[in-house]
Amino acid sequence: MIMKLIEFIQHFPDEQSCREAFRDYRLKAGLQCRKCGGTKHYWMKSIEQFQCKERRTRTTLRKGTVMEDSNLPFQTWFIAIHLMTSVKKPISAKEMQRQLGYKRYEPIWYMMQKIRTAMGSRDESSTLSGMVEIDEGFFTTVDSENRGKRKQKLKRGRGSQKQTPVLVMAETKTSKSRKKGCPAYSCKNFKLTVMEDQTGETINDISLKSLDPNTRAMTDNARAFSKLDQVVRTHKAKTIKPKDAGKELPWVHIAISNAKRCMLSAYHHVDDKYLQNYLNEYTYKLNRRYFGDKLFERLLIACISFSWFI
Repeated sequence: MIMKLIEFIQHFPDEQSCREAFRDYRLKAGLQCRKCGGTKHYWMKSIEQFQCKERRTRTTLRKGTVMEDSNLPFQTWFIAIHLMTSVKKPISAKEMQRQLGYKRYEPIWYMMQKIRTAMGSRDESSTLSGMVEIDEGFFTTVDSENRGKRKQKLKRGRGSQKQTPVLVMAETKTSKSRKKGCPAYSCKNFKLTVMEDQTGETINDISLKSLDPNTRAMTDNARAFSKLDQVVRTHKAKTIKPKDAGKELPWVHIAISNAKRCMLSAYHHVDDKYLQNYLNEYTYKLNRRYFGDKLFERLLIACISFSWFI
């Protein structure tokens, strides 16, 4: 079960409780001294800083985390993390600003982008294995570089300025209890990665980072996937008609359609520059759909372990 709002308020009723919880999570996750690399620290209550036992180097509570150089209270960060993990559909920065009662939009938007980046860093370290469905998805975005300029003639189909290509991967396994009308495979984890172009080299580079070498990949017979066998164990390409794509590669297309629907319901538009961050949020919650009330804690630890200034 997801942590309910009343439970969150009971755990973190004020700023001090959030600061103390953040301190305990930092000690649990482990700190590293910037001078000697030591991991043994103790908490100095009088100045509210960590101190290395070897070199006496002091570290502030936010230093080396996603909250570094942020002036927003800890409770604001905690509420944002809770809402982003407990709500099934994504929440916009404008709605977050309204819920938190802030006058300025920019700090809230920036905070949420940092949280989404921390989400993405968690999934980047893992790879998919076994049977993996792979296909391209095209998401409607706004060209951030040419916004406000004179409208130019737009292309249609692939290569359109309104469409950003995304490589979608779905890790699957044979379904033991298959019901009528359901896919022959059940899904495990997913990866959604924005592509600069749709060439075979780009797809292979992403696959090399995202897939285990022993993976058995399933794709359509698009030309961009022709050299995929160079980075995976086996590559099975099928000739798929557009109307049958959802049947032949079901989980990939379910992920694409659900991601598009989530973004459409929450945001007026998405800049192509930040599309990966929004996909990070969608993928993070999708891959941890059975974590329940542990999802808040896991994301908080991810924010602690991720340094914005790496």
